[in-house]
Amino acid sequence: YMTLLCVVAMCRAVPINELFERASQHSDKLHSLSTTLTQELDSHFPPIGRVIMPRPAMCHTSSLQTPIDKDQALQVSESDLMSLARSLLQAWSDPLVVLSSSASTLPHPAQSTIFNKIQEMQQYSKSLKDGLDVLSSKMGSPAQAITSLPYRGGTNLGHDKITKLINFNFLLSCLRRDSHKIDSFLKVLRCRAAKMQPEMC
Repeated sequence: YMTLLCVVAMCRAVPINELFERASQHSDKLHSLSTTLTQELDSHFPPIGRVIMPRPAMCHTSSLQTPIDKDQALQVSESDLMSLARSLLQAWSDPLVVLSSSASTLPHPAQSTIFNKIQEMQQYSKSLKDGLDVLSSKMGSPAQAITSLPYRGGTNLGHDKITKLINFNFLLSCLRRDSHKIDSFLKVLRCRAAKMQPEMC
């Protein structure tokens, strides 16, 4: 759907502010799914897991310098915001595959629901990526720049139940954090495309 809209936009049939609106809707859904999944996991997360789970600074995307709040994001250029959003989205291509593979055998009562939502997240992520690729091409080369943030966590999240749950939860928490950033950046871009006042974004 997103890809179709972008193809139409290339023919100048869809205003760019409407495309940003669609992209924002996709990013909002992506973040909403990651938040719901985190809550699902927390409902059956072992207490020891909260103690030994890696800190956010260990996320594979933590080296990317990003605005810490909306006020800072409003000071960043459109091209740089697009580049940041695309870099974060690209960085989750491989980890989402790992999450999907691991969810199929996750030792959790809501395993089936978790697996289905991960699949849904992969679809939204791909659709959003396709849309941002076209949007960035309309914004010039700075917006097309992508910072490489390779995932080196491996495909096996653990052999025992506790380790697998902890690593799965950690990776998902990183995704939730990054999906929130992507959503925030795209909302700022949507506001600018619609020429809204900063306080309304």
